[in-house]
Amino acid sequence: MKAAQFAIKPLKNTQFWLLGIGGGLIAILLTITWRSGDPSHLGMSVLFLLAVASMVNDKHKSLTLESDIFSSFLGGLIIAFVLWQSATLTNGKLLGIFTHISPFISALGLALLASSFKKLKQFWQELTIMFFLGIPKLLLSYPIDISPLTAKFSALLLWYSGFEVSLKGIYINLPTGSIKVYSGCSGAELISHLLGIAVICLLMFPLERKKLIIVPIVAVISAFIINGVRVAVLAIVIAQQNTQAFDYWHEGDGSRLFGIFGVLMFGLFYLFMLRQQEAKNQDIAES
Repeated sequence: MKAAQFAIKPLKNTQFWLLGIGGGLIAILLTITWRSGDPSHLGMSVLFLLAVASMVNDKHKSLTLESDIFSSFLGGLIIAFVLWQSATLTNGKLLGIFTHISPFISALGLALLASSFKKLKQFWQELTIMFFLGIPKLLLSYPIDISPLTAKFSALLLWYSGFEVSLKGIYINLPTGSIKVYSGCSGAELISHLLGIAVICLLMFPLERKKLIIVPIVAVISAFIINGVRVAVLAIVIAQQNTQAFDYWHEGDGSRLFGIFGVLMFGLFYLFMLRQQEAKNQDIAES
């Protein structure tokens, strides 16, 4: 009986320390994200962290919390790097980049503390979610700039709507005004958000295998189209010399409405896919 009690005690201590370190990292990461002035990414961070917490809670009894010296050392170094950068980065472009990569590397460091490399696969779902929280946006903003593609699509929408529009690079020109589609308006943020939500949905509410590729594609295409409409609206209001409306749709509440609309539309699509699969499974069970 005593031997059993002593065998359980280290496990409880491990869980306690991991929970404490994880909670501290979450508080720090949310604080620096709030400090960076990016409310959209802050909201997504809370959503993704809640999804990860729910998944860990569902399987915590089956987790093997045994790490080795090398994995623990590497995990500790990663977490120390995150803490150091959190304390030294105050503002600017590097802070924005850090807030998008730090959730994944923090989760990786914590996973290495909890388990060795050999058992890291037990956290693959949580690590995948943390990867899609911010890294896709960086990939779409820096190595791959989709601004020219967004400008072409928005100009095409305006042309089909009857506007006299011309395109020069990333500049959309109307007779009485023009806008520049820089990386912040390219749609990378909305695409990464809907793609991440798609990953969460697929991991928490799985669909049959043949539909796995459809969901991310729908998320990316719908986000791109919605943002293209937003850019077209911005071009129209700036051509009308309406700076107040431009500020509203560019950086005000209007810009967030497009994001909310995109999330709602994708949510309805995924709900339809789930209902369709449930009906199919029910038909198979009854036949």
